[in-house]
Amino acid sequence: MICMGSFVDGLKLPDDLKNLDNKQLAIVAAEIREYMIQTVADNGGHLAAGLGVVELAIALHSNYNSPFDKIVWDVGHQSYPHKLLTGRWKQFNTLRQRDGLCGFPKPSESLHDPFATGHSSTSISAALGLAKARDHLGENHKVIAVIGDGALTGGMSFEALNHAGHIKANLTVILNDNKMSIGSNVGSMSAYLGRIRSDPKYSRLKKDYEHFVSRVPLIGKKLIDSTEKIKGGLKYLIVPGMIFEELGFTYLGPVDGHNIGSILNILKQADKITGPVLVHIVTEKGKGYQYAENAPEVFHGIGPFDLSNGLPLKKKKMPTYTDVFGNALLGIARKNEKVVAITAAMTAGTGLKKFSKEFPDRFYDVGIAEQHGVTMAAALAAGGMRPVFAVYSTFLQRAYDQVLHDVCMQNLPVVFAVDRAGIVGEDGETHQGLFDLTYLRSIPNMTVMAPSNEDELQHMLFSAFSQEEGPVAIRYPRDKAKGLELMEPALIPHGRGILLNKGEDLLIIAAGTVVNFAVDVAEKLFWQGIKAAVINARFVKPLDEELILNWARKCGCVLTVEENVLTGGFGSGVLELFEKKGITIPVKRLGVDDCFIPHGTRAQMLEYCGLDTEGIYNAALVLADIKAVREIT
Repeated sequence: MICMGSFVDGLKLPDDLKNLDNKQLAIVAAEIREYMIQTVADNGGHLAAGLGVVELAIALHSNYNSPFDKIVWDVGHQSYPHKLLTGRWKQFNTLRQRDGLCGFPKPSESLHDPFATGHSSTSISAALGLAKARDHLGENHKVIAVIGDGALTGGMSFEALNHAGHIKANLTVILNDNKMSIGSNVGSMSAYLGRIRSDPKYSRLKKDYEHFVSRVPLIGKKLIDSTEKIKGGLKYLIVPGMIFEELGFTYLGPVDGHNIGSILNILKQADKITGPVLVHIVTEKGKGYQYAENAPEVFHGIGPFDLSNGLPLKKKKMPTYTDVFGNALLGIARKNEKVVAITAAMTAGTGLKKFSKEFPDRFYDVGIAEQHGVTMAAALAAGGMRPVFAVYSTFLQRAYDQVLHDVCMQNLPVVFAVDRAGIVGEDGETHQGLFDLTYLRSIPNMTVMAPSNEDELQHMLFSAFSQEEGPVAIRYPRDKAKGLELMEPALIPHGRGILLNKGEDLLIIAAGTVVNFAVDVAEKLFWQGIKAAVINARFVKPLDEELILNWARKCGCVLTVEENVLTGGFGSGVLELFEKKGITIPVKRLGVDDCFIPHGTRAQMLEYCGLDTEGIYNAALVLADIKAVREIT
């Protein structure tokens, strides 16, 4: 950690940056990197992206007057230097800890964060909205969007570029081009930016031309103006497309993103231009920490690690649910050549790395484009293939219309492997996967499954490809598996749950890994003289109506448990079943209230929501008391 007495400690940030020379700004950059590396080594977090934009953040805050001027950071993975420069230096060591700093820009945390960003490709839209609000109110501040080349693969960013260029909005877009998103970038835009980076001929030729023509006596300036179209034609020959200028932006760059002086110079140029400007900054992801530079994909998001060698402090002893999914899918794909896998720039994160290497012709990374990925999966299924779209729960939200309209309405056999479902922990509000049961179970033709352990996960995946004829979603958490021995994959009967514990006083129905807590609670209740039956629902849709109704009648009261919002979730489905069948017994639903859940460890947030063993136990005791009082009266 940076010690008291450091150079930065004597500064009032970000205001004092404007009084420093480039050498002093370089000292600030070094201290920021040191503090970032130490903090993420201790707490975990998103390191590589932030290391790459240290000089950019310093230049932005040197050139502009935040929070008067508005700087919007796309996604937020790259916002750590911005946080350090805007009054959060002393709190930075609480990053991603409960009640500490959020890992993403958050307006409630600081006035320097004008817009909350946790999902990709939104910054240009947000900046455009802020710029037009400024214009409507007659204000005169600057608005700057910082977007990575990875985020630029998301279609929303092009929608915003198209609109901003069309209405000639006064805003500046900084393209942070580090040649990566989480993994290596894919697609035509990545190749296009590569051509710009690697071919400086246009910039040189433009300078030489202007220098020569300007020396022509009397008519030099007129010649420059009158030959603009000729230069434009030449430009298109040398740098194919110049897509940003076609979209209505003035393009400046590329410039070295680790040279503060160069960045400041190009920002000053941008400020003189009326209308939308795109400044192309070339950076290195992981800059300043050798291990992050060598493996930026690993250090995109990482747990606590050893500074001396970059290795995780805690070695994995148990596979994660993501690992189990990836291995199970490989086994299925080896036997079924129609199986294809799709991811949205999350090959490693969704467990598809092995698949991509073994079956490169059956693997598609569509970039940060969930909507496209879902519709492509639908068409693959319509064409006779068996696609699986592996995606985080929070990101599948972005393709809700495509799930409904393109997959479910046509009843196509697409498998959704919904990773990071439920509480995700330190990434907080923007990444909690607490809505998928609600938004998926509401769609006709969709089957929704939730395994209680890793063995059940592989059986569900096998069943999805072997017996299900329509769309299937299997949701599982960001967590380590239990370490069970995996059995040979077998079919799970469609819509059938399983009774894990018999009882007569209380029925607990759980979906997902909270089933394990429910079993522990039943044992605790037994020693209190309460005999609780436990059902592992396995299917959130369709429910096992016969099993649930039979044991609900026997026990006389029901506790439902889910790692999802209560509104429209699994418990709501049980209530709907009871209403349909005329069952009137006490029901208590446990899940997440109508709120966004903050960041903290997964265990802390489960406790916070009352979804750990103790929380379920206390709710069961209350429900048992309600039943007892009801029976007496």
